[in-house]
Amino acid sequence: MSVYLHGLSTALPPHCLTQSEVRERASIIFGQKYPQFDRLSKTFDTAGIDKRYSVVPIDWFTQNHGWSDRNAAFMTGAKALFIEAAQRALDYAGWTGADVDCVVTVTSTGIATPSLEAQVFSEMSFREDVMRVPVFGLGCAGGVSGLSTAQAIAAGRPGLKVLLVVVEACSLSFRADRLQKADIIATVLFGDGAAASCISSAAPASGKIITLSQGHQKMWPGTLDIMGWDVDETGFGVVFDRSIPTFVTEEFAAATDGALKAANLDHGQIDRYVCHPGGAKVVDAIEGALRLEQGSLNAERDTLRAAGNMSAPTVMFVMKSVLEAGNTGQMMACALGPGFTASFMPFHVTAEAA
Repeated sequence: MSVYLHGLSTALPPHCLTQSEVRERASIIFGQKYPQFDRLSKTFDTAGIDKRYSVVPIDWFTQNHGWSDRNAAFMTGAKALFIEAAQRALDYAGWTGADVDCVVTVTSTGIATPSLEAQVFSEMSFREDVMRVPVFGLGCAGGVSGLSTAQAIAAGRPGLKVLLVVVEACSLSFRADRLQKADIIATVLFGDGAAASCISSAAPASGKIITLSQGHQKMWPGTLDIMGWDVDETGFGVVFDRSIPTFVTEEFAAATDGALKAANLDHGQIDRYVCHPGGAKVVDAIEGALRLEQGSLNAERDTLRAAGNMSAPTVMFVMKSVLEAGNTGQMMACALGPGFTASFMPFHVTAEAA
């Protein structure tokens, strides 16, 4: 059964943090305590990021925070982002909250029980019988995996209307107490954001036809230490224990070949790869691994420059940019995340009829 994308939206929180501002504040916090900070701080200049956005103002990061106030900030910020992104997607699709049969909610940066779609139930006017599918722990792969999950659900029941909402507040995991290299790199890269999409097996009445195909995942055994969270009394602590760009160079091409084979496609049939920009070096490594022209992943670099790595929703920001630029043809969304996992989803874009 064919499945179609009816609406795609993005949302950013209110506090804009320039890279120079973050670097200056990080220098104050880390400079006297962490001897390697001066050397690592050079990555602020090479990360390809001009600014990102946060659910809390920059002064929040100069104070000590534990689980309670970190998660309280997540609840406030994530709910606001959920409502904004979801409502924009619904408006674009011409749906209302009451039209939605299933909500898939993806996040990895805070804990909400009841989950976020229940927290915003009244504001979104969801029906009492709406199906809820909260997904936690996919990290940077969550956008593509979320699209794949929503596609699979929509394919299982004709006409089912699925709302996917992907929300991350990465900034709230800032840690100045552990003094680890991973915490410096996280400070360089991560921001907050959300994206949403409306998905159904019913074809859109007008506009571009965006057809979503079955997703594919690849997990590598023995790689749990590449990316994830350490969890302690203070909160989440980021894990980057291996070189992700090197891993991409060595492993990503074969994983992509597996995804293409599963979709009955080959590399030559892909008009555009739509990739999660984990960082400037990761984007370079993807271009090399997939034998793409250097600089061809321009939307990925532009997204990274304008909003940083927002984890799961970032690839959907790229997807929106690619669609708005008028790209058509066969595409493949891809992202890497904790597990260690590569997530893929083929989709095809047909130009709007004249």
